[in-house]
Amino acid sequence: MILMDAGYIVALLDVKDVEHQRATRLLHTKKEGWMTTWPVIAEAVYMLESHVHMVCARTVLTAVEEGDILIWDIPQTLLPRMQKMMKKYIDLPMDLADASMVLLAEHLGHGRILTTDQRDFGAHRWKSQKPFVNLMAQLS
Repeated sequence: MILMDAGYIVALLDVKDVEHQRATRLLHTKKEGWMTTWPVIAEAVYMLESHVHMVCARTVLTAVEEGDILIWDIPQTLLPRMQKMMKKYIDLPMDLADASMVLLAEHLGHGRILTTDQRDFGAHRWKSQKPFVNLMAQLS
């Protein structure tokens, strides 16, 4: 499974996005499986609805419905940890979607991620010390 952030989803679906070409170069990673969280899906759908087109936003939900993007449900017991992380990274800041990606990395035991957000995922750590491996950044 590869973690999938909102920026990657938007870049993949928005042909006008500056990262679109790089995002499409990583379509082959779908065979490993893509996984994300509901906060990431909500962020991606909002950005697509607001800046691209409603059809693109619905494409994300269809991908989830058809199993192309798997969703990890955040256990309620981890909500205090999410708040603690968001407080720790308040200067970046860390939003709910990013915090959910840190927890998903911990759940999966790795930090391989598709994201356009090099700044935040260059700073965030899972298990408090392990860096993310941004597959989009590796294309540069």
